Amino acid sequence: MKRIGMLTSGGDCQALNAAMRGVAKTLFNCLEEVEIYGFLDGYRGLIYGNFKMLNSRDFSGILTKGGTILGSSRTPFKTIQDPDENGIDRVEAMKHNYYKLKLDCMVILGGNGTHKTANLLREEGLNIITLPKTIDNDLYGTDMTFGFQSAVNIATEAIDCIHTTAASHGRVFIIEVMGHKVGWLTLNAGIAGGADIILIPEIPYDINKVVESIQRRNKAGSRFTILAVAEGAISKEDAALSKKEYKEKLKNNPYPSVSYEIAAAIQEKAGQEVRVTVPGHTQRGGSPCAYDRVFASRLGSEAAKLIMDDDYGYMVGIKNREIIKVPLAEVAGKLKMVAPDATIVQEAKMLGISFGD
Repeated sequence: MKRIGMLTSGGDCQALNAAMRGVAKTLFNCLEEVEIYGFLDGYRGLIYGNFKMLNSRDFSGILTKGGTILGSSRTPFKTIQDPDENGIDRVEAMKHNYYKLKLDCMVILGGNGTHKTANLLREEGLNIITLPKTIDNDLYGTDMTFGFQSAVNIATEAIDCIHTTAASHGRVFIIEVMGHKVGWLTLNAGIAGGADIILIPEIPYDINKVVESIQRRNKAGSRFTILAVAEGAISKEDAALSKKEYKEKLKNNPYPSVSYEIAAAIQEKAGQEVRVTVPGHTQRGGSPCAYDRVFASRLGSEAAKLIMDDDYGYMVGIKNREIIKVPLAEVAGKLKMVAPDATIVQEAKMLGISFGD
């Protein structure tokens, strides 16, 4: 008998259900006896013992379903070792519920913060397997995270739709793409959508360079310019500030996001009409694309194999198109950033795309 716990933590994204299905279907198919306990609303479910037993029928028909059948929540790593409002030691509570149910393993699906907590539980002696979920594609140790390609498709479609209205009205359009700390999503969607300017957190922009790029297009006869801007894009001036100074600036910033600040600067310096479009959470919603369905299913199946082999303490990822296992200790707390000199950035620049630098 194998007793498996499962939870999804952090922001939702496409293919969470597909990944859980991959784990469950493999276990049910390969083992005679298995029990799966689904903890509700992320780590909160494990802390407070809120779970439900799941059978094979619960995983039927969810391959194409977005979101997560278990619900999710954010439980910040920086406070996970602090007592809750009732004085409950959250780490000890998670360990208690794990041992109370006599679990052989916890399967945890999540992003960067989720992996920090998962690694902490591993260090506390729990058997842990994780799966890399995030539309940001910023998890260290894997070439790809599930949810990313689906989000790229949605952000690209938003840029595609803006192209026609931008061309019709001869305007500058900014599409704000998700990504606070890394720019993989904006970079890929920007290239796929034919953006003229791409601004990402890893390459601080000079607003004068951005305006110059727009004016060059105007002189060349282009009636419009498309900017794909990551929500974490930062100017060279702001990048030079200390963390404390930058946080203080954001508190007093009259603009709802960086895209509106950039739009105001372009209008002032170039005298052009600018519109901002924010696809927002649509990028995390809807059905997973075909790539993510296959990818998440493969990850889930490999996670189940590790469980059957009693091989714990790993994140299941992908390298060079092959599914691999990566020690959790090597993953937790590390971000996979876009290198400013990465080949994909160099290639984008050769295509004529400006990064405002």
